[in-house]
Amino acid sequence: MKAKTLIFILATLLIVSGGIFLAQKCFAAEETAVGGDKEEIDTLNREIEARKDKIKQLEDAIAQHQKTIEQKQLEAVSLKNQISILDNRVAQTETDVNLTREKISEAQLEIEALDLTIKEKQKTIDKQKKIIATIVRNINAQDQKTYLEILLTSKNFADFYDQVKYLESVYADLGRSVKALRLANEELNSKKEQVDNRRQLYENLKKELENKQVDLQEQVGLKQNLLAETKSSEKRYTTLLASLRQQYQSVESEIKTYENRVRQKLEATNKFSGIEQVGGGDFAWPVPSHYLTAIFHDPDYPFRNVFEHSAIDIRAAQGTPVRAAAAGYVAQAKKCSTASCYSYVLIVHSGNISSVYGHLSGIIVEQDQFVGKGDIIGYSGGTPGTVGAGPFVTGPHLHFEIRLNGIPVDPMGYLE
Repeated sequence: MKAKTLIFILATLLIVSGGIFLAQKCFAAEETAVGGDKEEIDTLNREIEARKDKIKQLEDAIAQHQKTIEQKQLEAVSLKNQISILDNRVAQTETDVNLTREKISEAQLEIEALDLTIKEKQKTIDKQKKIIATIVRNINAQDQKTYLEILLTSKNFADFYDQVKYLESVYADLGRSVKALRLANEELNSKKEQVDNRRQLYENLKKELENKQVDLQEQVGLKQNLLAETKSSEKRYTTLLASLRQQYQSVESEIKTYENRVRQKLEATNKFSGIEQVGGGDFAWPVPSHYLTAIFHDPDYPFRNVFEHSAIDIRAAQGTPVRAAAAGYVAQAKKCSTASCYSYVLIVHSGNISSVYGHLSGIIVEQDQFVGKGDIIGYSGGTPGTVGAGPFVTGPHLHFEIRLNGIPVDPMGYLE
């Protein structure tokens, strides 16, 4: 009985050993193919590193342009100085466009490298599966009589102990192969997730490039408009700045007057009693785009030496529907018939908050009208020379303000 048990163990050992040998022989060719993929991945990784170096150079160039702009902003106000600032901003934007292109190329290379890594990892997984299947199949092949018949005729069991230990190691190898398969699967899933992230980055960068190319056109246009308006005259430039400052102060005073008047009227008639209080995070984006061409108190605002940019500018194509960011009452709906006139809607909300929507090409609401959150109040404008755009706009966008107790605050703290 003991002899038969030993015979069975040794038979299994022979079968398993033979199976492993066959598996290794069958998969030798696959290793060569995987090696080819690794070489291609290494080539792509070297290209990625070269792109990273180029990106670093472009980032350094952008930083240098920004430094020059900041230095110029500290100098005395003059047309020459303003043109120099615009020239540096154009160069900075051009470099930024090139930087985005490099990032797109880098993302493409990373996607290619990850796709090859996934392909290689899939081959490894398939190989591990075949090895495991071969080992298990041969372990279970207990009915192969040929080996048993050979062993029944054998009388030498001197190396029995060592062979049994070897059989134990075979089972251990099986366990390691299963673990390697599990880890390979986990890494494969991780690489697939990285590819998804890179593809999303690639799409985002393409959209960003489109916006930055428009930014560049607007920067160039701003310089051309400034030169056309001033005819390269310092005196005309000084007069222009004074006119801009006066218009800004006039609009500010008008907005405050209308807001105070309407708010007092609404409170006297208890109109806010049925409206939910609004605060940070309660305001919807007024247009579909979330791309900002200028931020609140933007240090790079072209006419910061005239007034602070007390809003955010959101890129929006001419004629895009503009919606109320929150429910409230229209305190002012200033409609214009000329391009030099600044067209806007002022909405008074609960919680001492108001919102302003500027450079509108069309307005469809009236003063004292109640609007719900998301209701269309007008259409975006801002294209130079169009009705309601106001002076010195660079391109179509929505000027969006949030005011707390009559004072402009950063809208980003209030938008959803």
